Amino acid sequence: MSQRPRLFGWRCCACLLLIVALIWAAVHQLRQPLWDEPEIVLEMGGTYEGLRKKSSAPFSPEIRGHIWSGIPMTDAKLRFVDSQFGFTTPAARFFSVGFDDNVIYSVRMSPQIEPLLIDDALKVVLDLQNQWRERGWVAKGLRENPTIADTPEWRAYLRKGILSGRSFWQAGDKYQAMLLLGRFEDYRNPTEERYLITLALAKPWVPFDEIEDLYNEPSHFPAPQPRQ
Repeated sequence: MSQRPRLFGWRCCACLLLIVALIWAAVHQLRQPLWDEPEIVLEMGGTYEGLRKKSSAPFSPEIRGHIWSGIPMTDAKLRFVDSQFGFTTPAARFFSVGFDDNVIYSVRMSPQIEPLLIDDALKVVLDLQNQWRERGWVAKGLRENPTIADTPEWRAYLRKGILSGRSFWQAGDKYQAMLLLGRFEDYRNPTEERYLITLALAKPWVPFDEIEDLYNEPSHFPAPQPRQ
């Protein structure tokens, strides 16, 4: 008789533990997309408070001062908010947001978690350029900085590791983006060709319409021009 209450109690505890485990697993499954892909939701001219409220990735505390930079506290992708010119990036480990009196004025990031093989790096770069093109961004400075393409000429140019591929894009008079793709010596993969992407975004800072015809000296290492 004394064994039955103990056995009954043990079974109740086991059932309760099983139910708790199932509930935890279900909650984990529902929240997993948020954990896997945290994002920084950013609007140029928006505020620090707005960025923290809209983003699913935790962000560094405010630093008192006129101009300062903040960073996400985890790997995070960028969702750049604009009704016409918005775009998204893959998750980034290097990600810095510039603030002026807590108002966002710049972004600098590397839209990747680690240095990438050339195939993967070009996929990221071409996707960003395609997003910009489809959203009405215009490539600028094409004579010296043609848009990056997946061609044998571009692959050979990047493989040299002398200069990075560079393209500039502009969204009306609102934003300008500079995209860099260069070879990177990755100490963790010393026998592989790895590449690093850098994206800088702010209000237009290079006046291409004014300077494009001022310099005619050819580059010693010209980037590949688009095929005719």
